[in-house]
Amino acid sequence: PKTNLSYNEGASLPSDAPEWALSASKRIQEKLKSTGKVANAAPPEGVTKVLLHSCCAPCSGAMVEEMVSCDKLDEVVVFFYNPNIHPKREYEIRKEENKQYCKRIGIEFIDCDYDVENWYSRMKGLEYDPERGQRCTKCFDMRMERAALYAHEHGFHAIATTNSTSRWKDMKQVDDSGFQAAAKYEGLKYWSYNWQSDEMTLRKYQISANEKFYKQEYCGCSYSLRDSNEWRRANGIPKIQIGGEKAGLGERYFSDPMVDAMEESQEVVDEFFSQAEDLAKAGKDISERKKMLKVYQDRRKNEAVDGSTTGLNNW
Repeated sequence: PKTNLSYNEGASLPSDAPEWALSASKRIQEKLKSTGKVANAAPPEGVTKVLLHSCCAPCSGAMVEEMVSCDKLDEVVVFFYNPNIHPKREYEIRKEENKQYCKRIGIEFIDCDYDVENWYSRMKGLEYDPERGQRCTKCFDMRMERAALYAHEHGFHAIATTNSTSRWKDMKQVDDSGFQAAAKYEGLKYWSYNWQSDEMTLRKYQISANEKFYKQEYCGCSYSLRDSNEWRRANGIPKIQIGGEKAGLGERYFSDPMVDAMEESQEVVDEFFSQAEDLAKAGKDISERKKMLKVYQDRRKNEAVDGSTTGLNNW
């Protein structure tokens, strides 16, 4: 597909960059030199039109680049349907940034309904479920079902989602929702690929830094916001800030690919979800939740100098 998108790696990686980043950069450069493109992903057979469900601009950059660089595709359209994002101000920030990015690179952007009441109805009874739990499954299901319906109604051959690029997400959980939604319509496919590879992760952060995308501090829903702020309060970390030029923790905008990538390291992600599961066991019992949070108190209060508080504002 014809777009205004061009490859731009930005600043060179520092010599002390982690091995995964240096190796990924080398593979990208070799691919660029031999083919003139950075794309590796191939769409499902027979697919030339893709509807890409997008949760936010930072998660979209590398996937959009990969797809529009693919010779087998004629059309890539970004579809924004995320009624989970709360509050409305955060929703509008993420949507508008995504919309403007698509406009700059010449990609069509579909702005779907907010549909927030329907989202809360479907999540009823799961208010205290952990991240990556059943609530997240139902949230993915809802968004992929809507994307699949739009794709079916408008002649797309496949759907995909940027939710699968983030290491904060369980790729299998996301893919299961995608396959299930696409299966409802004859001829519609779900494009599954390792969008969390080192190359894709590096490109994600390079593009986000080049574009200076807004760095969101939580997944998106009100329950994620609640749990993240409870955890921060227990650890003496400032609460999440919605919008504005200053984040609750760290930088407001992406600016350094290596620093940004550290915030999504596997170690940081694993630690967060381990603690999120413990908190979920307490359910809505306030005294039990406080008791569980007490376990983590002081763990990070004095660790900012060594970077241990990173990872909490990069979803």
